[in-house]
Amino acid sequence: MAGTIKEIAERAGVSRGTVDRALNNRGRIKPEVAERILAIAKELDYHSNRKSKKNTQNPDKHIKIGVITQLSEASFMIPVKEGIRDAGRELEYLGVELLLKDIESVDEEAQMEAIDELESKGIDGLAIMPVQSEYVRERLNRLMEEKEIPVVTFNSDIVGTKRSCFVGLDNKKSGRTAAGLMGMLTRGKGKVLVITGFFTNSVNSLRVEGFVQEIKNAYPDMELLGVQSSFDETREVQKIIENTMAIAPDLSGVFVASGGQAGVCLAFEKLKLEKRPYVIVYDATPKNTKALKEDRYDFLIDQEGYEQGYRPPNLLYNMIQKGQMPETDHIYTDIKIKNKYNV
Repeated sequence: MAGTIKEIAERAGVSRGTVDRALNNRGRIKPEVAERILAIAKELDYHSNRKSKKNTQNPDKHIKIGVITQLSEASFMIPVKEGIRDAGRELEYLGVELLLKDIESVDEEAQMEAIDELESKGIDGLAIMPVQSEYVRERLNRLMEEKEIPVVTFNSDIVGTKRSCFVGLDNKKSGRTAAGLMGMLTRGKGKVLVITGFFTNSVNSLRVEGFVQEIKNAYPDMELLGVQSSFDETREVQKIIENTMAIAPDLSGVFVASGGQAGVCLAFEKLKLEKRPYVIVYDATPKNTKALKEDRYDFLIDQEGYEQGYRPPNLLYNMIQKGQMPETDHIYTDIKIKNKYNV
């Protein structure tokens, strides 16, 4: 099996961006590093594999795969979009064009418009981070049933559709995992604040559901101070924590199920706490990783965002060109628990 950009990067001990620059002879890169990357690429048959595949496929078949995101500017999307870009570069060798529509918010209308636009451009498959909406659900089913266009959901899923596969975290299980970590930190006692992003985002909702259920079942002495929405805004997270600690200064823990985590640090700095509450957040972004190392958070749950972006276009290509359906309708990425010692 031919190598991928990710495999070359892992073997060479460099970033995927460095591999891309070396393979395409662009950007500044040390000669010895470029030489090592090219040697590994040759060993893995990176170039020749794609050339041979391209020649054996129907040269007249031009495949278009649409990709629709939401919250595209959020920090957790950095690795997701990197995976999408790498998949696009690799599939380009096989005559595949990726048409990306980034949406900055959780917007039902914008997502419907994006689906319509991509359909008008003649897509053969669609990868989407769906909004939880009856209109979106019906639109996707119509796309699959009437146009026979396969759909793969990623990062967020949507029930009641005939989508081929979901790629992403088991968000409810990750929420239960976070509850277990919080119970361990607090010894099963104290007041805990839950902060979500958007109530209309299934990812946030499932994480919160798993967390709340596990706290109630396993830690009856812990008190949940409700679930508050931050709209993934740093300042809103900060305000929620400051307001909560004004009425509950003995707050034991904070669980942030979405973006805007930097607001936690801002709130604690402003309040000048002698001992901060325990904190659990999601996503190994550069800012979160730095905060974890600086002991501002206790645990970070990473969701392998790169795989969530990289896998769906490849799954769709295999379905469209080779007739290979996914072996399962759920491909779950690992729930990775990070602390300051292993980040």
